[in-house]
Amino acid sequence: MPHRSVTPHRRVCVHSLTLRTGFWMWTDNLRRKGKCLLHRPAGQPKGTAGAPGGAGLGPVLQGCAQWCRDQPQNLRDAPRGAGLSSPQAAAAPAQVTCIEVVEAYVERIKEVNPLINAVVKDRFEEALQEAQQVDKLLSEGPGDDYLEEKFPLLGVPITVKEAFSLHGMPNTSGLVNRRNVIATSDATVVSRLKQAGAIPLGVTNCSELCMWYESSNRVYGRTNNPYDLQRIVGGSSGGEGGVLAAACSVIGVGSDIGGSIRMPAFFNGVFGHKPTTGVVPNDGQFPNAHGARTSFLCTGPMCRYAEDLEPVLRVMAGPGVSKLKLNEKVSLEKIKFHCMDHDGGSVFVSPVDKEILQAQKKVVEHIESDLGVRVQHVSIHKMKYSFQIWSAMMSSKDSNGEEAQRFTDLLGDHGKPVWPLWELMKWLVGMSSHTFPAIALGLTEKLMKLNHSGNAKLVSMGKSLQEEMEALLGQDGVLLYPSHPTIAPKHHSPICMPFNFAYTAIFNVLGLPVTQCPLGLGSEGLPLGIQLVAAAYNDHLTLAVARYLEKAFGGWVLPGKV
Repeated sequence: MPHRSVTPHRRVCVHSLTLRTGFWMWTDNLRRKGKCLLHRPAGQPKGTAGAPGGAGLGPVLQGCAQWCRDQPQNLRDAPRGAGLSSPQAAAAPAQVTCIEVVEAYVERIKEVNPLINAVVKDRFEEALQEAQQVDKLLSEGPGDDYLEEKFPLLGVPITVKEAFSLHGMPNTSGLVNRRNVIATSDATVVSRLKQAGAIPLGVTNCSELCMWYESSNRVYGRTNNPYDLQRIVGGSSGGEGGVLAAACSVIGVGSDIGGSIRMPAFFNGVFGHKPTTGVVPNDGQFPNAHGARTSFLCTGPMCRYAEDLEPVLRVMAGPGVSKLKLNEKVSLEKIKFHCMDHDGGSVFVSPVDKEILQAQKKVVEHIESDLGVRVQHVSIHKMKYSFQIWSAMMSSKDSNGEEAQRFTDLLGDHGKPVWPLWELMKWLVGMSSHTFPAIALGLTEKLMKLNHSGNAKLVSMGKSLQEEMEALLGQDGVLLYPSHPTIAPKHHSPICMPFNFAYTAIFNVLGLPVTQCPLGLGSEGLPLGIQLVAAAYNDHLTLAVARYLEKAFGGWVLPGKV
C-alpha cells in the first residue's frame, strides 16, 4: 500500500485563494422562494453536485478552477489578460484583476444578502479602492517572493464577525445599547489579515452578546441558512457561516467559546477551526473574555476549503504560530484514530440524529479501508456531563481568584446590570430590547451561582476529563466526534433544546484544538459534518485529517437542489 501523508501547507501565492474561489461568482445564481437554488452545470445529472472547485462552473471554467485548486503555486506564471472563457483556460490558469474579483463578490452579496441577511454592514467602496491599490502594486511588478512573504493573502476578500472591531464598522454584538458604537480601530486578528493583504467586504451577524446558537438579535434581525431559509445558521458566528456557504466571501473571522465557530460551520457545510487555547489573540472583540474564560475563548478561521484554514491560521496567530507544529509532515497511517458516537446519553441534550451517526460511520469505514488502520471506539463517561462541566467552568474563578464577568452586566453594557426576571416580564409584553435566549441565559447564570459545592465538583471533573483526553490523544491521536446532535434546526427551535451546544462547548473548557469538517448533504439537503479533535498544540493533525476527508467526501457542496 502506498504511503499516505499530508505535507505542511505551502505558503499561499498572490491571488491563489482569490482566483480559486472567485470563479464561483460569475456562475452562481441564487433565487427561489424559501430555498437557495444554485446553477447546475450543463450536462451534470440532476441530484448531483460537483466537487469543490468544479461545481457550478461551465466546462471551461470548471477545468480552470480545478487547475487553480490543484496547482495554486503556478498562478503567478499565468499570462496577464488571459480571458476567463478563453479556450486555453481549461489547460492554463486564467488571470483576473483584483478589482474584478472584489466587484464580483460585491455583486454576489447584493444578490444573496436580501435572502440570508448575513452581512449587516458593508464597506464596498473602501474594498474596491483597496482592490485598485492591489492591482497597482501588481502592475509595478515587485518580485513574487517578496509579495508572498509580505502579503500572503494579497487581494483575498474576507468578511468579519460583527463582534470584532473593524475600523469604521459597527461593533454592537447585537446589543441594542451599543447600536451607535462604531469601531475606531481594528481587532488584532483583523489588523493582521489586512496587513497580509486581505480585503474586508463587511461585517456579519451574530447572536446577542455572542452567547446563543441562533444568530438573531434586536439590532439586525435574523440570519437564514442558505440551504433552507427556514433553518438557522447557528451562532454566534452564524453570519460568517451563512455568507461563506453562499459563496459571498473567501475567508471568515469567527470566535468560539462554546462552539461559535464550529456550529455555524457545521450547519452551513463549511470548515471551521477552533485553535488550541492561547495561540490566536482575542483582543478587539466585544465581549472579550475575563477571568477563567480567557482560557476558553478562541478566535479562528472559517472557509469553504480545508486547505485554506492553515494559511489563514498562520496569519491570525502571528508569532503565536510558533507554538504549533504546522511545518511538520503528517503521516495519516501513523495517526491513532479514536471514535465516539455520542456523549453517553445526557438528559440535557438531544440524541444524535441517525444521519449524523451514519455519516460518522462512513468516515470510520473509509479511514480503516483506505489507510489500513483501526479506528478505536471509545466511551468517555465524563462526556455525559459536558454541559454541566462547561457551565461550571465558565462561572469559576481563575487562578488569581478573579470571577468571570456576569452576563447580566454585559447586557447592561457599562450601565446598570439587567434584572433577568424583570426583562422576562417586559419581553412577555413586547417591551424588552433583549432576545429571549439572552434573558434565559441571565436567569440560568443566577441559578448556577446558587450551587457552589456542586460547581466545585464539576470543575474538578472537568480538569480530570482534560487529563483523560490528553492521555488518550497523546501527540499522535485524533478523536472523531459529532459536531452537533441534530442537523440545522428550524428557526426558534433551539430554545426547545438549549443545551445541544454541549457537543462543541466541552472542548473549549478542555483547551483542545478542533476542526469542523463537512461531510456532504443529508436526505433533506442539509449539511452533515464531524469534529476532529487533537491534544493541545496538535492543530496540524486535525487540519491534515480535514484536508484528507475533504478529498474523500467532497467538502463544501453548493447550497440548494441541483
